[in-house]
Amino acid sequence: MRLSEGMVIQPIPIEDKADKADGPPHELVADLHAAYEAAYAGENPGPPYHLPRFRNNVCTHAPGARIEAWAAIEGGEVIGGYAVRLYQLDNRHVGQMPFLAVRPGHRGRGVGSALLEHAIGRLRAHGRTLLLTETPAIGTGARFVRAHGLTESIVEARRTFDLRKADWTALERMIPKVDGYSLERWIGPAAPELLPDLATIAAGMNDAPRDDDSEDTDYSLERLRAREEGIPRSGLTAYTMVARRDADGAPAGYTRIVLATDGAAGWAEQADTTVLREHRGHRLGLLLKLSNALWLREREPGVERVITWNATSNAHMLAINEAMGFELFDEWIGWRLDL
Repeated sequence: MRLSEGMVIQPIPIEDKADKADGPPHELVADLHAAYEAAYAGENPGPPYHLPRFRNNVCTHAPGARIEAWAAIEGGEVIGGYAVRLYQLDNRHVGQMPFLAVRPGHRGRGVGSALLEHAIGRLRAHGRTLLLTETPAIGTGARFVRAHGLTESIVEARRTFDLRKADWTALERMIPKVDGYSLERWIGPAAPELLPDLATIAAGMNDAPRDDDSEDTDYSLERLRAREEGIPRSGLTAYTMVARRDADGAPAGYTRIVLATDGAAGWAEQADTTVLREHRGHRLGLLLKLSNALWLREREPGVERVITWNATSNAHMLAINEAMGFELFDEWIGWRLDL
């Protein structure tokens, strides 16, 4: 099969978070999600990317980024598609492509190439000069982007922590005693009064390894508010823990684990963990991650594994994960293309 003259690349309707739409997704959003799942089946093991999360992440605008999503349609069927994220508060030169997918039965006929060419055209039309995306280190995606001239920018590893095999007695003994700091925790989105502290802590994520041409992320209150509101919209439950300095209540660091609210598949995901520079050296990172993992085990007995992402150059966080018992699951590559 070759690219047919009847194939069209059609825009997907994008929701605005200000609308707070809680109804069923547009039919094309559901069809694009189905094409994504078919494309990544067998090549992206790990937690499933449920439709509510897909809808919120790649088919909904956010204060910090506008989204475009496009579907390749042939004979009335969505056979592939892509999305691009256009940052608005920072990194205005970047177009980040969360995914480009083609159903397996339609590969080898130029659909992916047509979608990538279309995406590059859209990014140039928006004045973007750098395309960033990521794929598993091996497999169809890596071969595709390398063949189309994208180059490696960063290597990330996914590691898993098997709660069924963990030595919880030993882990409890590993929790460091940190004088001068206390922990605060909650389930679900952060309350509005906590957003300023979350914004302060989140800025510490700018120390993490990233593409050399990427700027610091602007963690505005508006962006943080939208992120928190997106947790239930994505069908997720979040377990968050914050460390505060006792002397003045200053936020020092935080960690978060998320999982599907329905508990399906037995997976949870370790989201951000960071400690602000002025509070480092007290083992707060280990304290936060161990304490949150123990809390998760207590509250969510159906969770079997926690998965996390780290740049392979992030030696400090890798050491914490290995001490807890995280094991290598797979590797991903961040790719770049100068436009």
